[in-house]
Amino acid sequence: MTYETQSATGSLTPAVARLSKVPEVTVYFWVIKVLCTTVGETAADYLDARLGLGLTGTSLVMTVLLALALVAQFRTSAYRPGVYWLVVVLVSVVGTLISDNLTDNLEVPLEATTVAFALALAVTFAAWYRLEGTLSVTRVDSVRREAFYWAAVLFTFALGTAAGDLVAERMDLGYRLAVLVFGLVIVAVALTHYTLGLGAVLSFWTVYVLTRPLGASMGDYLAQPVDDGGLGLGTVVTSGVFLAVILGLVGYLAVTRRDVTEEDRAGRTAA
Repeated sequence: MTYETQSATGSLTPAVARLSKVPEVTVYFWVIKVLCTTVGETAADYLDARLGLGLTGTSLVMTVLLALALVAQFRTSAYRPGVYWLVVVLVSVVGTLISDNLTDNLEVPLEATTVAFALALAVTFAAWYRLEGTLSVTRVDSVRREAFYWAAVLFTFALGTAAGDLVAERMDLGYRLAVLVFGLVIVAVALTHYTLGLGAVLSFWTVYVLTRPLGASMGDYLAQPVDDGGLGLGTVVTSGVFLAVILGLVGYLAVTRRDVTEEDRAGRTAA
């Protein structure tokens, strides 16, 4: 996508193409997204237990790391798989820790945190739409759009954590059944989109929210002890395996650029 700027003489001259800062939404996107949400759940539990800083201290450390990663992301001129997915992993961890702090440290009911994060996400969407006229992620190519995008992503992760815990624990479904429930709802949204014409933007953000509790429930099911309804693999094994798969897929995408749109490929070539 190219833009025109006005020179000192008043004439319009072509400006450098602005490339999108997020990947094209493909099957790779959704696979890595679910893997990141799983790692966010298990890694948050592991770090909280092993760093010895307590839930609040761990949250502060991870928030600082997220801030540094976001600075790197905003400084890039185009989508870079390594930087982008590092931010997603860290957002997943921080989103989990925010929800856990409210629930465990401040004893805020899961029902209240779920509603609060839903409202925060709704406000973000409302402001984004008011200023940009769209919530589409196909062209996140300005600082303002990217800021709205990452704010929305953070709230979806926090909302997904709270909603996932609410369904799996308070409703006593258990982790395995929670995975099944969220998976079926995601399939239903996809079918509604492809068969009944549910809007692409609404479908995307609905599934984006739902993949968080799906991944979190999956992570808990794999990592938690058998007596608690899990498979007992532990947070180290679960996090390690999923991180390895994420690294492999991100490395593949960095080389092949399979998740870069044709428009952005052309823009990079022209630049």
